[in-house]
Amino acid sequence: MNSKDFRAALQEMRKQSKQRRFVQSIELIVNFKGIDFKKQQNQIDLKVRLPHATGKKTGGKTLLFAKDKKFIEEMKGRVDKIIKEEEIPKLNKKAVAQIANEFDVLIAEGPVMIPVGKYLGQQLAPKGKMPKPVQPSPAAAAAILSQSGNITRVSNKKGKFMPVVQLVVGNEKMPDEEIASNSIAVINALLSALPQKQGNIKSVYVKETMGPPIRVEKREAQ
Repeated sequence: MNSKDFRAALQEMRKQSKQRRFVQSIELIVNFKGIDFKKQQNQIDLKVRLPHATGKKTGGKTLLFAKDKKFIEEMKGRVDKIIKEEEIPKLNKKAVAQIANEFDVLIAEGPVMIPVGKYLGQQLAPKGKMPKPVQPSPAAAAAILSQSGNITRVSNKKGKFMPVVQLVVGNEKMPDEEIASNSIAVINALLSALPQKQGNIKSVYVKETMGPPIRVEKREAQ
């Protein structure tokens, strides 16, 4: 499936759309086949960075490394976790691995980048989780933390492990090209995780919050 396939489905979705009193989300639905989701190793639980923000904070968790006391106080409640400079050398390998797995957007007050690199770099860098430096101000931090809105969780680990995932990839005010780009990012992430790749995908749909699902069809001639 490519951008043209998704844009065609989105155009049909909009034709069938009814005006609502709120901005509807655009959802992507992927149905699977040939996978036993009762087996833990087959269950899907991915975090995908979308090219375009959907307007909703999704699955991104945020962490700040800092030393300035005023900045730390100002950032409480604005990030999911704060690690003070003096705590960095005390983190063991297990704790650093948990940080890399759990947090999606990491930032560090400028001077704190030095101890982060010294004590945590060997584990964080290979996973692409080295924090971005930030000035000690909530406004500067907010500009970087806004990236967390582009991260979404793709999972069927809720309920009875149904052979389907459904998630928000945009809203009705977004251009079709951006929604298609987000959808393709999710599909590509799924294909990398599925044992039989495209062979495990039964069907793909897009829909508005209150609208009917529209099937995304792969077109032979592009």
